[in-house]
This record gives sequence, structure tokens and C-alpha cells, in this order.
Amino acid sequence: MTAALPAIAFDRIGRDRLPALLRTMPKAELHIHIEGSLEPELIFKLAQRNGVALSYPSVEALRAAYAFTDLQSFLDIYYAGASVLLKEQDFFDMAWAYLEKAAAENVVHTEIFFDPQTHTARGVPMQTVILGLHHACQRAHQELGISAKLILCFLRHLSEEDALATLEAALPWRSYFIGVGLDSSERGHPPEKFARVFARAAELGLHRVAHAGEEGPPPYVAGALDVLKVERIDHGVRSVEDPALMDRLAAERIPLTVCPLSNLKLCGVKDLADHQLPQLLSHGLVAMLNSDDPAYFGGYLNANYLACFEAMPSLGANEAYVLARNSFEASFVSADQRAGWSARLNEAFVAAAA
Repeated sequence: MTAALPAIAFDRIGRDRLPALLRTMPKAELHIHIEGSLEPELIFKLAQRNGVALSYPSVEALRAAYAFTDLQSFLDIYYAGASVLLKEQDFFDMAWAYLEKAAAENVVHTEIFFDPQTHTARGVPMQTVILGLHHACQRAHQELGISAKLILCFLRHLSEEDALATLEAALPWRSYFIGVGLDSSERGHPPEKFARVFARAAELGLHRVAHAGEEGPPPYVAGALDVLKVERIDHGVRSVEDPALMDRLAAERIPLTVCPLSNLKLCGVKDLADHQLPQLLSHGLVAMLNSDDPAYFGGYLNANYLACFEAMPSLGANEAYVLARNSFEASFVSADQRAGWSARLNEAFVAAAA
């Protein structure tokens, strides 16, 4: 990593200048479900293109249904929205729409989650899913200058046998994804349920991440680390309930991909001002911001930054720098790539402090 800037530079950046800096500073996004970036307008476009009947009469009616009470109420409509994805072009269009937004928000690198079981269960071939997403990532690198990688996620409400079969079915396209993850309904589905499939992923040299400590308790975070041997924890905000776990996460530099607007939308916190982010940062954890399912939760990455810095007075220029730097540190990329992005981050803060 490029050396951090002297603290004195941050003192010159007033709160009035923070919004512009948050928007323009280079950053990575490591927790984005590509199916969760599917905007209602594109859902209707794809439904019409593919002859899929929707339960909602209009874009406005569909968006009005985004009033979630918990994770499961969101997942029900999330899977319904994904039903319009049938052809390789559909997956390309969905990913391309997200990547254009990400590039416009100065996201220089993104590691995109995708849920093949959501699609293969509907008869969509694995090849269709992976190639559509992969070609969008390729084009984004060539035309938008953004680095984009894929992470295959298992649906934890399904069986481990299904996850194992999914991994094996994806292996002909092994070069197109860099890791595996674990998402969907957390409560009642502890990490230990997926020990064998994560061991298999490790044998294949794949990176490993898992959702834990979103709605599930702190022991789910420990289980993801100890049993699944993950390198990153997705969400992890309930770790604050266990001081020993917090100390461990800090000492071992385990990244947490935090998604504040998601936590707010799914009623994990009642008010963004009550979010655990400042506590995670003050404890020295490698936390960074992400948008999770931005089409459903009211904002892409910059919206998460802006909302947090408005709602949390303890966050200033130093925290903005740390969050962006952490996003590079936690990325599954080469040391040279991290150093290059960190140098650009330093330049952005030096310019803001001038």
C-alpha cells in the first residue's frame, strides 16, 4: 500500500468540501449483488423483450413495493425481479448498466456478486449467466477504464449439495470468476452448513467471502472465519455486540464490506445516525462502504457515502480517506494495482487540502 497522507492534510478539508471529495475520490466497491442493481425500468424492458408477465402494472407500482420490513421481505421481491433474466444479452445489459453508474461515481474497481442458482433453477444455463456478465466486465475495462471481477455466490437457504453442484457446474468457466461467496437468508443458515463447498473452493484456489453478522449473530462471523476460512466478511455489523470478536477482526485485518443504506432499508437500524460504522472505524477495523442492492435500497455507492457523512457527525475527511483506502486494501488484486489506486487517492486528498 502507498503510505498514508500526513494527518495535517485532513485538517484543511472542511465539512463543506466533503461531498465533492466523496463523489470524486477513487474507490472500490466489493459488495454489490448484480441482480440487486436491476432497476425497475430495466426489469420492464427485459420483461417486454422476453415475454415475461410481471405482477406489477407499471414501473411506479413496482418501485412502490420496495417497502421492506426485513431481509426476507426484500428477497421475495428480489427473486421476482430476477425472473426477467433469461438470455446472455439480459445479463450483459444488467451488468453494463451498473458498470456505467460505477464508473461515473469514480469506482475504479468492483467485485461483483452473482447468484447462478437464482437463474439455473429457472432453466437458464450457467454459461448464459457467466458469459453475459463476463462480457460486460470486459467491455467496461476497455471502454470505461474500470476493473471488474466476478464472485459466484451460493444461496444459503438452499442445501449444501445444491451449492456443491453449482460450483462444479461453473468450473468450465472457472477463469471468469475469482471467488465464491454466501448470501440470501442468513437466519437459521449458519456458515457451518457450507463447510464442504468452501473447502472445495479453497482447493480450487478461489477467494472466499461470506455474508455474516447482518441479521445473524456474532457467532456467524466467527463461524465464517473459522469454518469457511473466508478472507472477507460481508456486512459484519453485528460484530460490535462481541468485544472479543471486534478485537480479533482488528488484529487480523479482516475486511468488513459494510452497506449502510441496506441496513437502514431492511430495518437493521432505525436511523442512519445509529449505524455501527463509526464504532467499527474507531476500533480500527478494515471497514469500507458498499451499496449491496442499490436498485432496491435507494442508492449506489456515492449515495451511501453522502448519507453516512451527513448522518454521522464523527465522520470527516480522515474517515473518508480510511474508507477508500480500506476498499483497496480489501480488494483481491495485485499489490501494484492497490498502490496505483492508493496513489490516486492521495492525489485527490492533496488537491482537496490545497
